[in-house]
Amino acid sequence: MGQPSAGKPVMEDERSFSDICGGRLALQRGYYSPSCREFCLSCPRLSLRSLTAVTCTVWLVAYRLFSLCENSMILSAAIFITLVGLLGYLHFVKIDQETLLIIDSLGIQMTSSYASGKESTTFIEMGKVKDIVINEAIYMQKVIYYLCILLKDPVEPHGISQVVPIFQSAKPRLDCLIEVYRSCQEILAQQKATSTNP
Repeated sequence: MGQPSAGKPVMEDERSFSDICGGRLALQRGYYSPSCREFCLSCPRLSLRSLTAVTCTVWLVAYRLFSLCENSMILSAAIFITLVGLLGYLHFVKIDQETLLIIDSLGIQMTSSYASGKESTTFIEMGKVKDIVINEAIYMQKVIYYLCILLKDPVEPHGISQVVPIFQSAKPRLDCLIEVYRSCQEILAQQKATSTNP
C-alpha cells in the first residue's frame, strides 16, 4: 500500500531528548490537521571517529597476522570484510530517523530511514488498532519504557492479537514517549468519537 498523502505539515520547533543510553535524540512534530500528526525522531549520525577506530583495529590485526604468516590474502580479506561489514551496517542496521504518521481516518504509518538511504515502511489500518500504550520491559538489566500499538484480535473483540513497538531503534526515554503518546491519544479519541457518532 502506498504512503498516505496529507499535504504540507506545520512543523513545530525541534525538541531534544535522550535515549536510554544518554545519547541525544531530536523530535520534530508535524501537524497536517487536527486529525493528522507526524513525529520524526532523529538519531545521532554515524561517528567518523568510531568508524575510523574500528577500521584501524581490523587492519592492524590483519597486518599483524600478515607479518606472522606472510600471506597477502589476509590483508585482502581484511579490506573486503571491512567494506562489506560497513555497507551491511549502513544498509541494514544503522537507522538515522524513525517517523510515525497517524491519520484518524486511515491508520498509522511507521517509516525507518537507514544511513544508506534505504527506507522501510509499515502501515497499519486504523480499524485494526485497539490502542497505543506505553509499556515497560527489561533491557540490559534495567527497566525501560517503549511506545507500542495494540492490534485488535479478529476473533476475540476484547483481545489483543499483536503488539507492535514504535521507535524500536531510537529507544527514547519516558519523557519523549509521553510527548508522542498524548498526541496519539488525541487522534485516537477523535477517531473513536467519529466511529460512534457517524
